[in-house]
Formats: sequence, structure tokens, C-alpha cells
Amino acid sequence: MASGKRRKTGISSSAALLFQGGIGILGLLAILLFGIPVHLVGAGVWSGLIYGIIGAAATYGLLLLLTRIPHLFPENLERQMQGLYNFASSYPPAVLVFLSVLAGVGEELLFRGALQGWLMAHTGPLTALLAASVLFGLVHYVSFTYFLVATGLGLILGTAYLLSESLLLVMVWHAIYDMIALFCLLRFPRWFGVRPVDQDNSPLQE
Repeated sequence: MASGKRRKTGISSSAALLFQGGIGILGLLAILLFGIPVHLVGAGVWSGLIYGIIGAAATYGLLLLLTRIPHLFPENLERQMQGLYNFASSYPPAVLVFLSVLAGVGEELLFRGALQGWLMAHTGPLTALLAASVLFGLVHYVSFTYFLVATGLGLILGTAYLLSESLLLVMVWHAIYDMIALFCLLRFPRWFGVRPVDQDNSPLQE
């Protein structure tokens, strides 16, 4: 994906994978301990897979279009994209795929399955959707603009879960979205105002 030598990062592949896996375990434990009702496959496995892939591609395409609208966001995302690029470029492609899968499964278990499910049982669908989405955005907070983007993604995934009653669908949606986002960022960094760097943190020449 990325050109040049891979840069060192302070987080090993094993630690990153364990962290994402731990989120899923936390969500699963919450579901089991509190007896939270979870809708697993909705209309079926194949529909969850197909619509999850379509939804991920459509969501990422929409986000790209929105970022091209001048002054839509209170600040640009270039600094955050540079940080994400530096993080992602330090891992082999296989690790990024596993991280995306673990993020899709783990974060959806926690935020849609456990949190949104628990809130729905104690409040209502709209309150549960809004609260879970805002918390999803806060957990991903690196800037106010990034918070808005993450919250918007949480609203989309939460709505998809409500309508489809398929946790599988939103897991696939989330995982594929992350894969597409990382691939595009590493393959076409200048789309996002990112300057590719080598191990010595100097810009790569094209």
C-alpha cells in the first residue's frame, strides 16, 4: 500500500490487535452480564454481508464528497489524516486487515450491541441511537471535526442496526469501511493532504 520503508511506531502489532480484541470482549461481557437483547443476523447472513459491503462503500464515498465542500467542517482533517497515515503505514497490510475486522466486530459489539441495546431497553430508540453515537464519537475524539465525523458514522451504523436488526450487517459495514479508508489513505495520501514520509520522517520524493 504505502511506498518506501515502513516507519516504527510505539505500538506493536500484537498490542494493537489485543487492544481491539479487548474492546470486543468488553462488549460481549456486557451483553452477557446484563442480559442485553441483541439482534444478530436480521434477514439473514448473506443480506448482512452484501448490504454491509454496499453500505461501507456508499458511506465512504459520501464522506469523501462532504470533505470536498469548502468550509463544511469547522476545521480541516489534514492533521488527523497525517497522524492516521503515520500510524497505518507502520503496519503490514495483513495487520491492518485484522485490525479493521477486530474494530468492526469489537466496536459494534460494544457500541451498537451492548450500549445501544442497553439504552433501548431503558429509554427509547432515538435516545439510545443519539447517546451511543455521541459516545462513539467521543471515544474517537482527536479533534472536533473528527468527533463530528465519527459521531455521524455512529448515527449511520446505529440507524442501520435499528432498521436491519442485524449486528452482523453493521460489523461488516464498519470493518469494510475501515479497510476502504485505510487503503485509500495509504494508496492515495495526497487526496487527504498527507505527505508520505520515510523512516527518518523526511518527505518521500515522487
